[in-house]
Amino acid sequence: MLGTLPNSDGDTNKSRQSPLMNFLVVLALLSSGALQTFSLAPYGIWVLGPISITLILLTTHALNTQTSSFRGFYYGWLFGLGLFGSGASWVYVSIHTYGYAPPVLAGSLTLLFVAGLALFPALSFFIYGRLKSASKTGNALFFTACWVVGDLFRTYFLTGFPWLFLGYAHLASPLAGWIPIIGVYGLTALTVASGIALYFMASLIFKALPLAFNGKKLHFKRQYRSRYHPKKTAFKVAFIILTTSFWLSGPTLNKIEWTSALDQQLSVALLQTNIPQEEKWTPSQRPKTIKLLEEMTADAWSSDIIVWPETAVPFLYDRAQPFLDKIGKEAQEHNSTIISGIPFRKIDQTTNRQILHNSIISIGQGDGIYHKQKLVPFGEYVPLQDILRGLIAFFDLPMSDFRTGTSEQNPLRSFDYNISPFICYEVVYPDFVRHNAKGSELLLTISNDSWFGESIGPLQHLEMAQMRAAENGRYMIRGTNNGISAVIDQQGKIIDQSEQFVQTTLHSKVSLFEGDTPFMEYGSFPIGLLSLLGVVFFAMQRLRHHKSL
Repeated sequence: MLGTLPNSDGDTNKSRQSPLMNFLVVLALLSSGALQTFSLAPYGIWVLGPISITLILLTTHALNTQTSSFRGFYYGWLFGLGLFGSGASWVYVSIHTYGYAPPVLAGSLTLLFVAGLALFPALSFFIYGRLKSASKTGNALFFTACWVVGDLFRTYFLTGFPWLFLGYAHLASPLAGWIPIIGVYGLTALTVASGIALYFMASLIFKALPLAFNGKKLHFKRQYRSRYHPKKTAFKVAFIILTTSFWLSGPTLNKIEWTSALDQQLSVALLQTNIPQEEKWTPSQRPKTIKLLEEMTADAWSSDIIVWPETAVPFLYDRAQPFLDKIGKEAQEHNSTIISGIPFRKIDQTTNRQILHNSIISIGQGDGIYHKQKLVPFGEYVPLQDILRGLIAFFDLPMSDFRTGTSEQNPLRSFDYNISPFICYEVVYPDFVRHNAKGSELLLTISNDSWFGESIGPLQHLEMAQMRAAENGRYMIRGTNNGISAVIDQQGKIIDQSEQFVQTTLHSKVSLFEGDTPFMEYGSFPIGLLSLLGVVFFAMQRLRHHKSL
């Protein structure tokens, strides 16, 4: 174990820790965060997720040594820096390249962004360090509960940032069969538990080594009792067996069809226009964009559904009405549905002020309009805009004054089928997607991932769309401006996908599904409730302990 850590009531032992040891602790925690990034897209080395947890525990000695709440906060923050610094630093591209911020300013804002996100795991580690009990082995469950509660808090606090969860790594691991049952938060809990199980196995092996290599014929029972606590050992073994059972049962669960496929299949064409972000809202480029949409659509009339990407039409809905009427009539003649992103304007009858929505419409052999509910801070709206507007170009990006749509909206229609629509960032919210997916036969998300540039951001975004498809047991259509456009099946596997940064049309077929998965029925509520109750239980235990002193 690295270093001598402080007790639960203070940092009295920190002076005994050498500068070298402090450096190794910092390096190990930063590395553990980076390992979790490598477990996710585009790397997909899912085994690194549990290993990263084990590394955290080995580094902090978290289950064996009393750690102060302050030091727990510090350790969590270091881990968060490693995770978000490696996995979310793509925000620099958005701020610098497309937000026109100078490199120094963009770098500073990115660092502030990463450091701020790192506060979420820091809070989880703080709670763990503050409330863990004297029952060192029982703290395994508490550690897992704190981790899940921290992820849930990160999902819903302010606008939320539900990105880089450990569970996303398991789309193709033996745990994949659990996705439609417990969702990404449940998979995260299993990953954390698996890391703890590895830690327990390491500790048992470490203690057994002196026995194995001891040449003296001492009484084994006496040796065993001197090095092992029978109850604690039994708990560790039981924990290892229980965790292993989830991994062994996953492939069997993967064979279960939770939802039922309809007989009907639909052909789809996903138009990937690959329009540069700097040209997208330039007035002189708008006729060129409209012409491109018409030409690419003309080659796709044989498809049942033609998908244009987010804000594909560079005009407000009311101004684009003549064009939409024309293309909608053509779609009806060709027995096709066009689904497109478009900015939508309406007037608030109360204030008489203009309201803008980031929207999706369905025309031709379809109908309906959807207004985005989960907006991206600074990209689609500016918090404290009365203060921040005008300070730097990043706070004045085009189309950064959208308003949220209402929480209850009807799905889009194509022929006689319901399509649940999501715009860009919305697809990363597990329970939001599963709530809106009910009653729909197909899921659809459109996005403009140009903001990510050539970073790993679009690949992470795609992975989360795959998870939503698997959680809800439905195909997912993903249409983007510059890739990756994809068709994803009901198990989260990519059926067809486009290349990035090319102008192309992706042709594929989708199956339609009905019925609910267990996750659609219950969502994240069970795992969230169990985790929260675990935290509350340990808090009460800690309070009773203090009262008894």
